[in-house]
Amino acid sequence: MIDPVTAMAAVSAAVDMIKKASKTVDDVSSLGPLIGKYFDAKHTATKAASQAKKAGGSNMGKAIEIELALKAQRDFEEQLKGLFFSTNNMDVWDSIQARVLQMNKEDIEEQRREAARALNASKRRKEVIELTIAITLVSVIAIFIFWGVLELIFYCSDYGCG
Repeated sequence: MIDPVTAMAAVSAAVDMIKKASKTVDDVSSLGPLIGKYFDAKHTATKAASQAKKAGGSNMGKAIEIELALKAQRDFEEQLKGLFFSTNNMDVWDSIQARVLQMNKEDIEEQRREAARALNASKRRKEVIELTIAITLVSVIAIFIFWGVLELIFYCSDYGCG
């Protein structure tokens, strides 16, 4: 499990790097790798906070940590948006936002497909188990019937029937 404090520190470090780099560059596109690292760190931190909550602890404490971290991230993202706007790259920012929405939709669709695959696999396993039980029962019944018919034939041959 990832430590939430370490994950939040990685987010802060990425923010600091972007702020320092943005003062020295003229083109926002050169910040692309740093901005990508920030959003990767943000994703990791969000997962870590979620996992930390599942591990237990105070709801109030976790809520405060999460909300303060999210506010800091929202504030930085607004500054980042301002950086794109101040360098006359509004169209790039809009394209980024549109791509994020598209990728989020694709992620949700992939999660749905994965859930459907898991459900189908579960159904198939259940059907195989039921089929195995049915075949076993039919086989046992057929063996008993065959054994009974043989016994009847032997009885009839020894003592005569009807």
